[in-house]
Amino acid sequence: MPLNSKIMTAVEQLSYRVTVGDVATQAGLDIQQTERGLLALASEVSGNLQVSETGDIAYLFPRNFRSVLRNKYWRLRLQALWAKIWPAIFYLIRISFGIFLLVSIVLIFVAIAIILIAMNSQDDRSSNRRSGSFIPRFWITPDLFWFFNPNPRYHRQHARGRQPKDPDQMNVLEAIFSFLFGDGNPNANLEDRRWQAIGSVIRNNGGAVTGEQLAPYLEVSDHQRDSEDYVIPVLTHFDGRPEVSPQGEIIYHFPTLQSTAKAHQQQSRSTYLQEYPWKFSQADSGQILLAIGLGGLNLVGAAVLWSLLRDGSVAIQLGGLVGFVYSIFGVLVAYGIGFLGIPLLRYFWIQGRNRKIEARNQQRQACTVALSQLNPTLQQKIRYAQTFSAQSVISSENLAYTTEKDLLEQEYERSDTIDAEWQRRLNANE
Repeated sequence: MPLNSKIMTAVEQLSYRVTVGDVATQAGLDIQQTERGLLALASEVSGNLQVSETGDIAYLFPRNFRSVLRNKYWRLRLQALWAKIWPAIFYLIRISFGIFLLVSIVLIFVAIAIILIAMNSQDDRSSNRRSGSFIPRFWITPDLFWFFNPNPRYHRQHARGRQPKDPDQMNVLEAIFSFLFGDGNPNANLEDRRWQAIGSVIRNNGGAVTGEQLAPYLEVSDHQRDSEDYVIPVLTHFDGRPEVSPQGEIIYHFPTLQSTAKAHQQQSRSTYLQEYPWKFSQADSGQILLAIGLGGLNLVGAAVLWSLLRDGSVAIQLGGLVGFVYSIFGVLVAYGIGFLGIPLLRYFWIQGRNRKIEARNQQRQACTVALSQLNPTLQQKIRYAQTFSAQSVISSENLAYTTEKDLLEQEYERSDTIDAEWQRRLNANE
């Protein structure tokens, strides 16, 4: 099966010795997927299995397992190379929208200038025809470094003898892309955060919890509060099972998450799963106003140019740059309209999206408030859940078998250990 990058990252974060429960909690993956992924990874990199006397399994991986994989598979080498070059490619894609806007403005206004000069230079037209073409001269000197510099304020502030306040600020071209399309989904990893938080809550409570303790991290409708149907996906994800108390109350037990490669420490988590609101743009207000101004300038220039090229005869007569601009005029206008239209539509879409996000956050926060009140019924359920709480730590002292050594060698070592223990007890009795 394909190797899972989330599992490999979790193994590294957990110091290369893990259980299925460790990785499932760290990566937010379901138990079956984690178990298959760990077995596949151990097979590919010659990892070792350590089995405790209780039957729990820990996986031990070499610290250079990524190098082993890269040496075995060209696909992984290509992925590593792609991870290095993609940021540069994406940066070029981002700035290309701003470059196209600036080029569009320059083409439109240079074409307008050529037409106006041609219309006001009737006496020079014949000489221009004899010389082959009419090429007006313009002194256009935008500070191109200011547009491409990733920190446009840096040089301006240093020129004034001041230290720049924000070294990570977008440049103008990046701000144009941000104005057009935003800066990505702030909740792209929401499901990963959800399952990581739920796994931590279960582990912090010894592998047994109530539905009320899980509700702040799930979407719980009003009709699900009593039936607790919302817990079913968690049971499936982490291989849990319901347990019924003598009073008929249900708690949820997750044996797989009770096994760990090292003693589990309490992990601090947010009291509820919080979705982040969408931002229109991370560009500052000045950059957004500049982007709007450039978009408006582009449309105004396009309208003026259209009034001069309406019948097409001027473009045919002048040819050259004017003819070229006339041939792509539809593209320039479409881009100009889209440049202002897309952000406008996106703005209203974000408002609606954020209202829904706020409602879900309030619902999950309300579950947290209800949990903190701890009514007698809930207290009784939590006490019953604590009777299932446990932690099984797989250490070198309680190993029954490991693939790191030959089986006969391990049996010999165990027999020596048993003989030494019996001898110790006999000496104690004497």
